[in-house]
Amino acid sequence: MKVRQSVMALAIAGLAAGCAAAAPAQSTTQTQSQTQSQAQPPAPAPQPTESNPPGDIPDSTVFVRYRHPGQPYEVKVPEGWARTDLPTGAAFTDKLNSIRIETKPATAQPTEASVRNQVHSGDIRTLGTVSRNGGKAVRIVYRADSEPDPVTGKAVKDEVERYVFYHAGHEAILTLSGPVGADNVDPWRTVSDSFRWTTAP
Repeated sequence: MKVRQSVMALAIAGLAAGCAAAAPAQSTTQTQSQTQSQAQPPAPAPQPTESNPPGDIPDSTVFVRYRHPGQPYEVKVPEGWARTDLPTGAAFTDKLNSIRIETKPATAQPTEASVRNQVHSGDIRTLGTVSRNGGKAVRIVYRADSEPDPVTGKAVKDEVERYVFYHAGHEAILTLSGPVGADNVDPWRTVSDSFRWTTAP
């Protein structure tokens, strides 16, 4: 009887020793797995797609000269814009932007007050006389609602930049417009700097 008890005690002791020896190996494997998981870098966040804000004229735009038959001026406009002929000029449009050039008789040079009276908007941002390559002009910047969209009927708030040039009894009125917030400083400068009188009216 004592011999059987001794044998059983030795068997239990051996089983306990085997379990104790196996435990550290399991702990080591788990630690290695945790270390590998921590070493993996997080997945990179997706980058947003870049696009021009609505109304921004692309930097790649090519400008071409426009001259109305019988009128003594010329001006550069973006190539490919839709043109609507007017009696003394034209209107050019593309998406949300537009350029309009016209002439009319004038008995005297325009003043800031006379140009202000031409604008039916109470939201005037800038008014003053500026120099351009084609000469001095009265420049007024104001905000107004655009023409309603023919499909949706909705209008957007436009920022309008108007130049009034004068020569020999005639005014040339150059109007540039696009949505508020559009960054068209450089294109509008290109257009306004390109205006010039060609011959006396």
